[in-house]
Amino acid sequence: MGTAKPDIHRTDNRLERADRDVVVLGIAIAACLLFVGIGGSAISQIVRSWLGYGGSPDQLLVSAMLLNIALILFGWRRYRELAQEVDERRRAETQARELAQTDPLTGCLNRRSISTIMAKMAEEASQQGREIAVLLFDLDKFKLVNDLNGHKAGDRLLVEVAQRVSAIIPGDARLARLGGDEFCCFRAFDPSNPEDVDRTAANILGTVGKPIRLYGTIAEVTASIGIARTHKGLPFSDEQLIHEADIAMYHAKNTGRDRYSWFDRSMESELRVRSELETGMRRGIKEGEFTPYYQQQIDLDTGELVGFEMLARWHSPQLGEISPEIFIPIAEEIGVIAELSEELIQLALQDAKDWDPALILSVNISPVQLRDPWFAQKLLRMLVEAGFPPERLEIEITESCLHEDINMVRSMITSLKNQGIQVSLDDFGTGYSCLAQLRSLPFDRLKIDRSFVTELAEDENNLKLVEAIVSLGNELNLPITAEGIESEKVLQLLRRIGKMKGQGFLYGMPQDARTTQELLASRNLIVSDASKAGEVRTSPTVKASDHKIVG
Repeated sequence: MGTAKPDIHRTDNRLERADRDVVVLGIAIAACLLFVGIGGSAISQIVRSWLGYGGSPDQLLVSAMLLNIALILFGWRRYRELAQEVDERRRAETQARELAQTDPLTGCLNRRSISTIMAKMAEEASQQGREIAVLLFDLDKFKLVNDLNGHKAGDRLLVEVAQRVSAIIPGDARLARLGGDEFCCFRAFDPSNPEDVDRTAANILGTVGKPIRLYGTIAEVTASIGIARTHKGLPFSDEQLIHEADIAMYHAKNTGRDRYSWFDRSMESELRVRSELETGMRRGIKEGEFTPYYQQQIDLDTGELVGFEMLARWHSPQLGEISPEIFIPIAEEIGVIAELSEELIQLALQDAKDWDPALILSVNISPVQLRDPWFAQKLLRMLVEAGFPPERLEIEITESCLHEDINMVRSMITSLKNQGIQVSLDDFGTGYSCLAQLRSLPFDRLKIDRSFVTELAEDENNLKLVEAIVSLGNELNLPITAEGIESEKVLQLLRRIGKMKGQGFLYGMPQDARTTQELLASRNLIVSDASKAGEVRTSPTVKASDHKIVG
């Protein structure tokens, strides 16, 4: 981009107009002086002539007076125009200054303006023995509101949030929108009473968390708040304060959202680790560091091996072994979960196509993929490329997905089932679904959340809950899978409750593709080339007790 050049013609026009204004002003002043000098004589002659006491007035004198009056009127009119122009320019400058300082959507301060305002507030607070607190917050899952309802609804949500927060923050506090769904509230407070800032943060969480009506639908969002403060004796820096509040906000998000957190130095190291994980994850996806592992699924009644669930594992040369509980939420947040999942599904389909045809491959999908209208078509393409039968694939959808757009979920499940793919509801029992949803959604199976199964023998309430879920599944004609079987005692309890599939460390730890292939080969559960060509063979029954590994 080139350097902006001044408008020479516009500048010349302003100079010419200013010169004319000076000349007009001089003429008007001269006309006023001349009118004072001759006006008395001319008016006296005219009045005597009208009353019949004298002759005709001096025409030259009258003409001069009329010319003076015309010049005075012309000067007055020009003065009014000048005054009007000055007022308009002043209003335009005020409006431009306001536009430069405020966010056009919400009316809050914008990022450019807060530096000066915050510095002035800090100076005044310092003189009064007070400090400045910065509360940085954004809306949890705001992108989901945009995706489901459109950007118009998203803008309406931001306006409503800004109005609500402006109404409840203290009178001396200021609210700014930094961009997107990120806001910054800064205020002075008494350093001996930081609880006052806590109350402000709690009030913001409370008002943001109330339902918001958006064009016929109700949106429920929460906020995560990070708080940073100035310290007496340390130099003031608005950029440093916002940076520290930003770190604290991400800490609040990582610890559950819908909460606030004060900045602490230890958070910087956490953020550094988080940044390393994000960078390593993007690199790892490209370099194939993520691999599928397989956990056995057993028919509890017969002990027969009936399939495997594919689980993601990350072996990073730089970071070591990273737990899925750590990297999967990060992958969802930074937008790489779909790419990661599709890559692992492709590898799993290649591994599983050589398994015995009776074995089912179960694969979890992210809520992000469930919102992708093209996911079913992408999955069909992967099945065709791998030559894997759709009826041997089971897609697991977490129960939390039912808390989103139920029509979207129904459409996706129907699309998958139309291709012959089985669909199960994972983590059932965590409290999101209802009987009406189970009845209306065409699931093929329920998977009981492992938190209820693991401590089944120690908690009678869990036992009753599992019995109720199995009974519900029988009534709805939905087979059951129990996750988290880790002891013989739990296994025996589940067998007494009813028929179901099960998986857990009792049957061995999840294994990589090679180990799984060796296990199946030892049980004669690998399809030979002749079988692929069309030979029919009977698959032997494999008992879980034949290869039990307690883990």
